[in-house]
Amino acid sequence: MKIVKHIANLGYGSRKQVALMFREGRITDAAGEVLYADDPVEHDNIRVDGEPLDPAPGLALMLHKPVGYTCSTKDAGRLIYDLLPPRFRQRSPVLSSVGRLDRETSGLLLMTDDGALLHRIISPKSNLPKVYEATLAQDLRGNEADVFASGTLLLESETTPLAPAVLEAVEPRRARLTLTEGRYHQVRRMFAAVGNHVETLHRSRIGGLALEDLPSGQWRALDDADLATLFIHAG
Repeated sequence: MKIVKHIANLGYGSRKQVALMFREGRITDAAGEVLYADDPVEHDNIRVDGEPLDPAPGLALMLHKPVGYTCSTKDAGRLIYDLLPPRFRQRSPVLSSVGRLDRETSGLLLMTDDGALLHRIISPKSNLPKVYEATLAQDLRGNEADVFASGTLLLESETTPLAPAVLEAVEPRRARLTLTEGRYHQVRRMFAAVGNHVETLHRSRIGGLALEDLPSGQWRALDDADLATLFIHAG
């Protein structure tokens, strides 16, 4: 791929705008030598205004999504893309969220522009566990773990029972729930089905990948070791 198209696809501007950046001498190599549009050069050796290029296509990242942000590119209000560098919204291929967290749910959200990776993560065959921390409006009754593990729980308006899920009571009104599915508002609907209401919800882990020390609203790119960790509990 030509360097102008490559940089444009990373969201730095249209091809015409990137071509102008070359003419203005804003694109250099790591040593500071001005590059030309037809120079053969590797991604990691390119600088724009002295700064390394954003990650190449094939980007995967983890985001600590705060409450109040929507997993969308065009809904009203605050969007998860507002937490990323502005160029990321213009990338081609598109940088998409891997599944969604609703506006009132915080925690670990994965994003990628790699379609094959996205489908691998969301595929039922991957069987990736997802861990949620919920605070509840009422005390746990004590039988929720058995109900959720039964594989027979049917959500309202659905005809297929949920796959077995693991519930751990942390406190009378706090629970940790591990799912391998990702149905619409699943955790909230599961607790509603047993007569309770989720007041706060936070996703702390997907597969072997946890938020750990990533602050709310922050993100970081995932490397090969992270992706291996992600799939360590798959299947």
